[in-house]
Amino acid sequence: MLANPRHLILNLLLGTGGEALTARDAVASCALFAVRESSTRVALARLAATGLIEAAGRGAYTLGPNAAELAADVATWRNAEKRVCDWNGGWIAVHVGGLGRSDRVALRGRDRALRLLGLGELERGLHLRPDNLVGGVAAARERLVKLGLEDDAAVFVAKDFDPGREQRARALWDGSALTSRYRAKSRRLGDWLARSGTLEPPVAARESFLLGNDAIRDLVFDPLLPAPLVDVEARRAFVDAVVSFDAAGHAIWKRFLNAGRSRHPASRARSALATPLETTQ
Repeated sequence: MLANPRHLILNLLLGTGGEALTARDAVASCALFAVRESSTRVALARLAATGLIEAAGRGAYTLGPNAAELAADVATWRNAEKRVCDWNGGWIAVHVGGLGRSDRVALRGRDRALRLLGLGELERGLHLRPDNLVGGVAAARERLVKLGLEDDAAVFVAKDFDPGREQRARALWDGSALTSRYRAKSRRLGDWLARSGTLEPPVAARESFLLGNDAIRDLVFDPLLPAPLVDVEARRAFVDAVVSFDAAGHAIWKRFLNAGRSRHPASRARSALATPLETTQ
């Protein structure tokens, strides 16, 4: 069960699709996860102080400037399959061996960017992923820099590795485990939706958040590997399952918060299913 109100608030704000989240709705949402009202209000104040959220009228908040660009990138999980193309066997490579390692903020940004683009470390300082992203290395370089990679990092296409390195590069990801996870989580989401109508609204809201948060995080950090490294059809089916679950989560949270607003009509903002923004910080 989630207990960190910062994580929960950021995820809820990303799920609103740009609309504001009222403090009242934030308190009601966090209460589902045993977070006290005082802790939620402190979290709102601290998030505002760091620029991750900002005021949007009296008692309401939206994502702030320090979260907006990352949030926009994270929100593309629904279109993950549109970001990939056929693989010709080449690799997108990033060499960071010449970059500094003393600046912790820079290191966090670098590591986050590499993880979000699904790169694995082949050798010290040399990270790779299949060159199967739409736009090729130029688009990958631009996205990496936006996500936190230093702009003087070497980003290029690599190919024609010797047989040993080629084998090690293909083994950077466990494709069988990824495929099994796609299938297992697709079934789990479908099974939950089939019984969700029997759950009390607070239980359904809490469980949909937890299951949806977990599934969407998988997609945000999915390396989007090509065949034959992974079963692409299983991934597409998983994306479809998460999209359906996301829509159901929106409806569940809307009913839950509307029920609260009927008792507290001053609250008007809409919430929705979460996306794991804070876990990418």
